[in-house]
Amino acid sequence: MSTKNVAVVVGSLRKDSLNRKLALVMREMAAPSLSLNLVEIGHLPLYNQDDDEGPQVPEAWTTFRQSIKANDAVLFVTPEYNRSVPAALKNAIDVGSRPHGQSAWDKKPAAIISVSPGAMGGFGANHHLRQSLVFLNMPTLQQPEAYLGHAAQLFDASGKLINDSTREFLSKFAQTFERWIATNT
Repeated sequence: MSTKNVAVVVGSLRKDSLNRKLALVMREMAAPSLSLNLVEIGHLPLYNQDDDEGPQVPEAWTTFRQSIKANDAVLFVTPEYNRSVPAALKNAIDVGSRPHGQSAWDKKPAAIISVSPGAMGGFGANHHLRQSLVFLNMPTLQQPEAYLGHAAQLFDASGKLINDSTREFLSKFAQTFERWIATNT
């Protein structure tokens, strides 16, 4: 089996983000057949279709689109803001989906892990993001659903995952996502 490249898009821009910590844990847990690559979104200018139609398409958009296209699948790791995804993640989705008919997301298998210091584990963001992924034609892993609540208690000071039951769950999630990618690429 050849190695599949997976873009990891983290919805949080915080320096000490729980979501980034989890993304790094997932990169370590990935099967040898998967190469997880963090794709940054914080530098992307806000999407404006006028900028896509002129002679000077922002270089950050072009680079981001090429990066997503170069991967075989996408893992989204996101917090929840106001029962939805953070603005930076929504902007990245919009940037990657344009120009019309040239979506970088098209047909890429996806999975979502929502991470929150609260009890609900980002349930709203997870499901709101799923709505966008359906429209983007991304076959999205349905089960297991991954909502990690009380996430501040899952890591030590160095960002190491210290909760054994969470590690076991994420290991199963990673294995299922690996099979999902193989089935959908």
